[in-house]
Amino acid sequence: MSDEEAQTQPDAASKAAKSTPPAGKTQLRVGRLVKAHGLKGAIKLELYTDDPDGRFVPGATFTLQVPESSPWHGKKLTVREFKWMNSHPVAFFEGVEDRSAAEDLIRAILWVDEDAEAVPTEDDAWFDHQLVGLDVVRDGVSVGRVVRVDHFPAQDLLIIRRSGGPAASDDEVLVPFVKAIVPEVDVAGGRVVVTPPPGLFEELAPDGEDEQPEPPAESAPAEA
Repeated sequence: MSDEEAQTQPDAASKAAKSTPPAGKTQLRVGRLVKAHGLKGAIKLELYTDDPDGRFVPGATFTLQVPESSPWHGKKLTVREFKWMNSHPVAFFEGVEDRSAAEDLIRAILWVDEDAEAVPTEDDAWFDHQLVGLDVVRDGVSVGRVVRVDHFPAQDLLIIRRSGGPAASDDEVLVPFVKAIVPEVDVAGGRVVVTPPPGLFEELAPDGEDEQPEPPAESAPAEA
């Protein structure tokens, strides 16, 4: 399965949110164009799929989410070539022949129609959009909410915004989406249970600072 398609959680799991599709259709967000690369129209991608090599094949076409002022508004984007450069996903698209054209597309979001047959077929498998927004519970107490899921070659990460924190990236916690740390995902109940190691959600005191000082020894009573 892929993208906003099902992800598994035994030792690697899921990614990205299902935002509002550009035309009110049921669509899946599979990537975002983040940076022009080189002079020949290549663009670096932020991936919202766990199968980029299968999704970004030559000829694959995406609906674009761009501002109405963009020259690409209302158009589709077709893959010409997809490759990895220094572990970064990079794509070339039809009609994007130079850096200037590539820069017109930066921050565009790529969408595809949701596959009717794309349903989780394994235990512990979820779509990315099912995970975003879930309450994060540790020891029975809510500690935050899942705001997105990031995919990396080694593993996936749940990005959690801590409860009561500002809507800022410096208040986000990156939690490896592995069974040892995220033992339970309850989509119906709207929560994920985490058992993080010490220091993941809070600062650890330097060695010795959390020890209580010993009370001063009482002086022996003076003899009369």
